[in-house]
Amino acid sequence: MLGLELVVVLGAAVLVGNVLGQRFRVAPPVVLLIVGTLLGLVPAVRQTQLPPEVVLLLFLPVLLYWESLTTSIREIRTNLRGIVLLSTVLVIVTAGAVAVAGHALGLPWGPAWALGAAVAPTDATAVGALAGSLPRRQITVLRAESLVNDGTALVVFGLAVGLTVGEEHLTVPHVGALFLLAYGGGAAVGIAVAWVNMNLRRRLDDPLLGNLVMILAPFTAYLLAEMIHASGVLAVVVSGLIMAQVAPSIIRAEHRRQALAFWPLATFIINGALFVLVGVELQYALRHLSRSDLRDALIAIGAVSVVLVAVRFAFLFSSTYLVRAIDRRPQQRLRRMSHRARVVSGLAGFRGAVSLAVALSVPQTVDSGAPFPDRAFIVFVTSGVIVVTLVVQGLLLPGVVRWARLPRDTSVDEEQILAESTATEEAIKALPRLAAERGTTPKVMEWLRQEYEANLATVRARNAGTDDDPALLHNRHYTDLRLALIATKRATVVRLRDESQIDDTVLRRLQAALDNEEVRLAGGEQVE
Repeated sequence: MLGLELVVVLGAAVLVGNVLGQRFRVAPPVVLLIVGTLLGLVPAVRQTQLPPEVVLLLFLPVLLYWESLTTSIREIRTNLRGIVLLSTVLVIVTAGAVAVAGHALGLPWGPAWALGAAVAPTDATAVGALAGSLPRRQITVLRAESLVNDGTALVVFGLAVGLTVGEEHLTVPHVGALFLLAYGGGAAVGIAVAWVNMNLRRRLDDPLLGNLVMILAPFTAYLLAEMIHASGVLAVVVSGLIMAQVAPSIIRAEHRRQALAFWPLATFIINGALFVLVGVELQYALRHLSRSDLRDALIAIGAVSVVLVAVRFAFLFSSTYLVRAIDRRPQQRLRRMSHRARVVSGLAGFRGAVSLAVALSVPQTVDSGAPFPDRAFIVFVTSGVIVVTLVVQGLLLPGVVRWARLPRDTSVDEEQILAESTATEEAIKALPRLAAERGTTPKVMEWLRQEYEANLATVRARNAGTDDDPALLHNRHYTDLRLALIATKRATVVRLRDESQIDDTVLRRLQAALDNEEVRLAGGEQVE
């Protein structure tokens, strides 16, 4: 299939899948998987095989970088111990358990470990798409786990494949060196790319050039890390986390506005396309299995899916009691999570694009030229496990969340009100000094003071939770009137264009200003 045709088909599939998901209130990734599976029945699409480098180098860095930029650093620091355990120990234990199950089903140990490494890591984009309604602490731990655990899985996968093809030897120093290179090298590359990114962003005034640097950053980090055989995933994540800390201080407002217009749309399209491609790949892998192999593969999909859930639940509960027995500090007691919340976290271990890319990375042949043992079996089982975790667990998760009766997370709203009120109070205090420094007239200063005090009264009333507060009513009437006036101005500008009194260039310039004002008043400029 031609590249352009594939782009159109994927775009249409993403559109249809999301519309159907919203229409029937089903998580869009579930619908997208079904759409991708149906697309795999089309002969032209059926011939399309997804190369692993497409996911690993083109899709994954963008998604991981945006997830890193929008993840809470404070929550990561608070829950660092749990995140490290989940992203390292749990991945190795899961890969081992799946390898044992695979070997029991007839796989040699090398391919069994390769399968275990492929399905061991959770997927950041799937977690973000399917578990977005969870409390902030829980979703941050899940996202951080899935951002880091890919590096562990890729090291295990490299060892499994290397042992199978005769290129690796299994000794403690060698394995330790591989993990050190993966994590240490990846972190070092991420820090270096972030440093270059920061210095360029400070010097570039053009928003287009600044955001070009932002787009290049994840690809550069991933590529450089892979060149030295370190973890490209960790390099992207470290670079993104550093930029999330420093960007608010060094990046100009016009740069941020342009980035916020581009990145959510780009990640939405890429994320949706990946779910569709997982469904397509399932069809591709299916055609490379005999009938007897297909029966065994379906059994393996069920067995591996059960092992993944069982190991995750066992680890979450056992590690909790172990930590409680070792760490009895009072602050540790404050961070404890209920068993119901832990059940939700256990069910939210979705697999996705990384697992598919790892499975597709299994080489076609070994050193002797013979085919890699059970490659098609590994790809099919991995694809099937992804479908099971996304569809079954994705459909069960909303009901389990309701059963868990998790407390409503109001911390974000409370902290936003604190930040808005404190910033406005400081601005009002600084107003006389700033006005004197700039020679502002008293009339302008008084006008700004009234506007800021009205805004402060609105924030305080919103914090009190009284909808009939005069400040809130005043703000609502003010906003409604301003929006109506903006609509009138927009209609006037369009009419002047239609009457040939102004050019389209002037229309676009004024329309952009009106759009910015409308979005600001309507409160639509929010990003998590």
